[in-house]
Amino acid sequence: MITDKIVSLENFKTLPLNYKRIVFTNGCFDIIHAGHVQYLEQAKLLGDILIIGLNSDTSVKRLKGNDRPINNEQNRAIVLAGLEAVDYIIIFEEDTPYEMIKVIQPDVLVKGGDWSESNIVGADIVIARGGKVISLPYWKGLSSSSIIKAMRED
Repeated sequence: MITDKIVSLENFKTLPLNYKRIVFTNGCFDIIHAGHVQYLEQAKLLGDILIIGLNSDTSVKRLKGNDRPINNEQNRAIVLAGLEAVDYIIIFEEDTPYEMIKVIQPDVLVKGGDWSESNIVGADIVIARGGKVISLPYWKGLSSSSIIKAMRED
């Protein structure tokens, strides 16, 4: 079942992932769109396992405002789990996934194109282990915020 991809950090620590190249990304993924799908497919190509740190509803509210998220964390996680490229989703409450990255110890840390390596949370952890930090290009004109704004203007 796709919901088997949604795990807690504690459960993740018990998974047998020996000798797998772990790719990690994170975000709100409020309104899943083509840019997200293409981004996640590109991220998956960088390793064996793609893990998404998904901001919880309370975290999204702190970061984006009280009118967000549009979709609750469980629905967002289920949609992400339905994507072939995604292996695991771990929901986190904090504003950043820094503590989660300490535990997961990914080999590759990926963010969207508007992030520079120096601003990517957890880059220090990954680089210290000899891993890579990669900023993948955004798909022009595609963002949850712009989609929500256009819907509200109608």
